Amino acid sequence: MSDHDEGTGPEGYEVGAVEGWISENVEGLTPPFTWTRLEGGHSNLTYQIEDTAGRVAVVRRPPQGELLPKAHDMSREWAIISALGPTPVPVAPALGFCESPDVTGAWFYVMGFVDGRPLYESADTEAWVPEERRVTLGHSFIDVLADLHTLDPDEIGLGDLGKKEDYVGRQLRTWYRSWTSSAGPAQYDDPLAHELQEFLADNIPEQGPARVVHGDYGVHNCLFGAESTIVAVVDWEISTLGDPLADLAYALNGWAEPDDETPIRDDAATSVAGFPTRDDLAARYAARSGRDLSQLDYYVSFNWWKTAAIVHGVYARYMEGKKSTEGVDLENLRERVGRSLTMAETAASKLR
Repeated sequence: MSDHDEGTGPEGYEVGAVEGWISENVEGLTPPFTWTRLEGGHSNLTYQIEDTAGRVAVVRRPPQGELLPKAHDMSREWAIISALGPTPVPVAPALGFCESPDVTGAWFYVMGFVDGRPLYESADTEAWVPEERRVTLGHSFIDVLADLHTLDPDEIGLGDLGKKEDYVGRQLRTWYRSWTSSAGPAQYDDPLAHELQEFLADNIPEQGPARVVHGDYGVHNCLFGAESTIVAVVDWEISTLGDPLADLAYALNGWAEPDDETPIRDDAATSVAGFPTRDDLAARYAARSGRDLSQLDYYVSFNWWKTAAIVHGVYARYMEGKKSTEGVDLENLRERVGRSLTMAETAASKLR
């Protein structure tokens, strides 16, 4: 059943105008469409559309209302999936981009539908990934990231995606500003956040050539097909140019193991038996990419510190009353900040 049937219409879309635009600009799709809302995707309004012949695609636009200047940048995601289409990195096919807000009030794009599933929690894994295929999934997960980091941004037309210099330094400054400005509203500061920032700023490893970094690479942003390999990587909206080892460490930090002393998060998709370990994945990445991972603990620490700063900022907005706290476990959020700082300190201590 589609949103059409309910008489409400899909949120954010002038159906007639959008269907008319797709009819003229995207080959192989014939309106009228059945519209079905898809979950996930950072609050962008994402719908599956199916035409009368059963052909399926996906349409995506920013949420309605005032947006931060760089948030929900459809042209950025469109440029990335268009550039990555011919490469070994699997992405949804780029079908059409509309940058006239006259059609439906915002830019939107149409991409091919890819039949795969993301993994959010262990129940998804249990339902979708048999134990004997979990090593395959882990290898696919890390191989795709290594392949992304092998691409030269200039050669694939993404040389202007972001600044190429001092990625880690810029991130440290940005998120430290976030921490210091959130400490008052959050009624929560921690000397460890400041000590780690100083240590990380003083010890930034020499960064190699900038590469396209996804920024939120995890099993929640990968679609896995029937063979438990990645059929598409999604949600490229915070992707930029940067240090590939920062992207790798972020992915490893999110890869829970069943016997982690400090659970990365409750009920994580990879916290069940049968998956490769973080060390296995790092070794495979090194072999495939040829990169030196001797400073990996630095990047692990940096990412946990950054995670602490991000969650701290979210916590501050709740404490200030800027976001509704209905159904939100504030104690858990606060605890996550401290846990992330502890993880950052553990990794940093291996370098001292």
